[in-house]
Amino acid sequence: MVELFIANKNYSSWSLRPWLVMKMLGIPFTERLVPFAGLAGHVDFTTFSPSGRVPCLVNGDTVVWDSLAIIEYLADTYAGVWPADAKARAWSRSASAEMHSGFSDLRTICGMNCGVRVELRARPEGLQRDIARITALWSEGLTRFGGPFLAGKAFTAVDAFFAPVTFRALSYGLDFGPAGNAYAQMIRELAPMRDWYEAGLAEPWRDEPHDAEIRSFGTITQDLRAPA
Repeated sequence: MVELFIANKNYSSWSLRPWLVMKMLGIPFTERLVPFAGLAGHVDFTTFSPSGRVPCLVNGDTVVWDSLAIIEYLADTYAGVWPADAKARAWSRSASAEMHSGFSDLRTICGMNCGVRVELRARPEGLQRDIARITALWSEGLTRFGGPFLAGKAFTAVDAFFAPVTFRALSYGLDFGPAGNAYAQMIRELAPMRDWYEAGLAEPWRDEPHDAEIRSFGTITQDLRAPA
């Protein structure tokens, strides 16, 4: 059985991506959730992940330890991970790679935290630029391939790569325009996304480095998480 090692659902945007693809496409796997460091007796991620990071997929003696690499590994075996149409597939891979390696201001200023609502003290130019670029990407995909998903009628990996952004939109009140906001809401309403969100809110763990980074950029106006 394939095992997917992930970290806290409240925080781990990288873990969400392959987890969501596997849930949406019905790919069987065993979830192994290992909380981030900060708790006494926490598990060292290097015991299962060569990079010491998550997500990490283990299939027998095969280990894949990067979210994009995991997606490509799954695409070698399962249909539907990427769009069947060559043009849609090329666009999806390009958009996913851009998300995988870019948008550093969005990642830093709006770290993923499903359970809080945050009022940012400022929205610097870099963040605004990232939001504008994502808005343009979403608009291009929805218009070019007809929606309701970014590459057409079916959910594919490119939707998973932007799924954490839809949680950030909720937490920080980010505006991606009418079409982008509607798309983000649709993604959040997918059954696996609802399951992830509810599980994240129910987690008893806190990771202070993540929470401290959020407080450095804004004020937490609402905390919906279960008590630590």
